[in-house]
Amino acid sequence: MTLISFTAMAGAVGGGGLGQLAINYGYQRYQGDVMLVCVLLLVLIVTAVQYSGNYAARRLDRR
Repeated sequence: MTLISFTAMAGAVGGGGLGQLAINYGYQRYQGDVMLVCVLLLVLIVTAVQYSGNYAARRLDRR
């Protein structure tokens, strides 16, 4: 989860990606719908990665 959050922040400062899209089009051009969609996509991606990681950890844990 932290890795995806860091990439979103990197996009906000010039790294590209959804973070940059949200800042450039959503915030600076006052297009709230674009910013909302980008934030929702980031939340969905983080949630999917978190759940799949938890599932894989439970399946692979041999204790």
